Amino acid sequence: MDAGETSLARRIAGCRLCAEEFSATATAHEPRPVLRAEASARILIAGQAPGMRVHNTGLPFNDPSGDRLRDWMGIDRETFYDASRIAIVPMAFCFPGYDARGADLPPPRRCARTWRAEVLAGLPRIELTLVIGQYAQGWHLPGPRRGVTQTVADWRAGLPGVLPLPHPSWRNTGWLKRNPWFEAEVVPWLRASVARLAA
Repeated sequence: MDAGETSLARRIAGCRLCAEEFSATATAHEPRPVLRAEASARILIAGQAPGMRVHNTGLPFNDPSGDRLRDWMGIDRETFYDASRIAIVPMAFCFPGYDARGADLPPPRRCARTWRAEVLAGLPRIELTLVIGQYAQGWHLPGPRRGVTQTVADWRAGLPGVLPLPHPSWRNTGWLKRNPWFEAEVVPWLRASVARLAA
């Protein structure tokens, strides 16, 4: 990691932009930015925001969603967490908290507005970007917003090197059953691409 990367990582780690908002959530937590990125990475995972388990451990996708995502990609934890090969840069770096009903709050938009362009500019070798869920797809994919199902179904017609994915949450097990084409068509292509780029 060069001095520029180190300086940016230090600034992000100290970010307190959303501290007041987070303290007002049902979880009343402090900011804890979680991301992994090095300039040599060739794969970018653009997710939504860390969950509570990731907030507690400081390791992105350190939960059942991560297990499913690694399975889709066909890689082990060691490869997945090798930041020199795979960058993990969510739309918001901190856990946004729960609302009064216990549901995840959406990623704060100011995080991407503040940091995303600078972080992505420091990743010049990215050849494959996995855009996971509606927030990441809204940012990375041009044109009017469509539902996640339609966006993922049109994966071949999208931008070169950008693959939209549903969120790998276990809550989406029903979606996977209703859309068997995803695991039959998209997952094999994803595994082959990851095997080539992460080698």
